[in-house]
Amino acid sequence: MIRFDFAGKSVLVTGGSQGIGLGIAEAFAVAGASVHITGTAAEPHSYEADLSRFVYHQARLEDRSARQALVANLPEIDVLVNNAGIANSDEYTYEGYLRTMEVNLNAVVELSYAYREGLASRGGTIVNIGSVASFLSMRQYPAYTASKVGLMGFTRALADQWAANGIRVNLIAPGFIDTKIIDWVKKLPDQGGKVLRAIPARRWGTPADVAAAALFLASPEASYITGQSLPVDGGLMLR
Repeated sequence: MIRFDFAGKSVLVTGGSQGIGLGIAEAFAVAGASVHITGTAAEPHSYEADLSRFVYHQARLEDRSARQALVANLPEIDVLVNNAGIANSDEYTYEGYLRTMEVNLNAVVELSYAYREGLASRGGTIVNIGSVASFLSMRQYPAYTASKVGLMGFTRALADQWAANGIRVNLIAPGFIDTKIIDWVKKLPDQGGKVLRAIPARRWGTPADVAAAALFLASPEASYITGQSLPVDGGLMLR
């Protein structure tokens, strides 16, 4: 079994206070990294999980000034995990569409650009968290779908352009991961069973499944991998 070693490394996981982001942050911490996370609450104790092992930064990533303050407070990192994301029920309004795009795509762009020089000097990596929506449509959520497709394209362009600077950029596309975000699926009559039957692995994914992929892509073991989009979906897209 590969045991990843990130001792002495500084990692930023946006949206690391819960769900997939928390799973990724915990995995990097176990691997020895100094882990910084963002969340929207004023204090880390507002969340259900114990976040005491991380350095917490309040940042509403739809706000450019918050993104810039985050970079000013944390100028040097080795790994950037762009995980924070939202989906809104009003994405068929222009305002709702813009709000989702600002968090899911524009924040990723600004943070990646802001950290470029530091990542280049430290041989750093970027791991973007997309979705199976990077490949498939989610008709109820046009902005979420557009943002995740755009994130995949951005990942590829950045990886191509920044390879010469020693920065690797990859994307993980999670499927149905057992977090609060899929509670609506599991609670609908027979919907949960229908979705599970469509997943060849016949189970929900876990944050640890995504975290393992994130650690690998950020590690020296993946030094010849860049610009790729890795589904972690139990085979969902095979159907």
